[in-house]
Amino acid sequence: MRDLLQRLQTWAERRLPALTRYRRPETLPIELHRRRIYIVPTMFGLGFSILLLVMMVGALNYSNNAALLLTCLLGAASSTSMLFGFRTLDGLRLSHIRAGHAVVGQPIELTLVFETVRARSSIRVDLDDTFTAFAIEADGTATVKMILATTYRGWQPLPRIRLWTTWPLGLFRAWSWLYPDQSVLVWPRPESAGPPPRAPADDARHMRLYRGDELAALRDYRAGDPQRHIAWKASAHHDNLLVKDFEQPQSRPQWQLDWRQLRSMDNESRIARLARWVSEAQAQRRSYSLWLPDSEIAASSGPLHYAHCMNMLAQLP
Repeated sequence: MRDLLQRLQTWAERRLPALTRYRRPETLPIELHRRRIYIVPTMFGLGFSILLLVMMVGALNYSNNAALLLTCLLGAASSTSMLFGFRTLDGLRLSHIRAGHAVVGQPIELTLVFETVRARSSIRVDLDDTFTAFAIEADGTATVKMILATTYRGWQPLPRIRLWTTWPLGLFRAWSWLYPDQSVLVWPRPESAGPPPRAPADDARHMRLYRGDELAALRDYRAGDPQRHIAWKASAHHDNLLVKDFEQPQSRPQWQLDWRQLRSMDNESRIARLARWVSEAQAQRRSYSLWLPDSEIAASSGPLHYAHCMNMLAQLP
């Protein structure tokens, strides 16, 4: 019976023009008002209404004033619960949406921020096949985390979000739709395996020297070397002065990830391989640069550099 009611609600939203008025995307913030909140009785509410009808017929048939008074009080309570359900959604505002990061096939986390003037409770949020419930205090905000499935690389628009409640008695269901005009960026899926990048920096001749704090080697003294770097004890066993050398090759050379190195592959395979190279460089804490058509990212490292490179790969046509 519950499935039948949901199918009837879906059919009504699709067929009745008044229920499809807000199917087009809207810019944030989105505020609910009386023209976009809809109310229908639940199965419990329908059964309760039939019970009240039977009670009213019996009270009138037997001229029982006490039963008639009880029926009227219960009917007034049910009507008041419908008003409270409407007020739970009326005036609620979706201020902004933040999205996390995910590759194709993995769920991406969405953070929805709601604002309100008066306190509200027992509000449910449905997004695709996931749902959650939240409450919000007066003049406060509520942060709701949802999970969205990803199906393809690049910008993926957000689907419609349904807000609904059966508070306070569960007799009526009040709901409304939110359709934010916003998209999330989905990263490409790295290939499972493949060759390492052919970077010139892997050659020892291209390794840059840097001055560290640890001793690298001893070398002959050259004019201009500071006296504090002279190894006096080691020089005592040699004919010439020896100097401590602190310059040594860089232990982790830079990776130069270049789109042009993969000319024999199609575009999606290139993107998957570059995504794997970027992920491997991030895991090994290497410094790497990335060359893409119409853009070139300078060498760097860290989470921000990794996210920037993956964002650029995701937006490639």
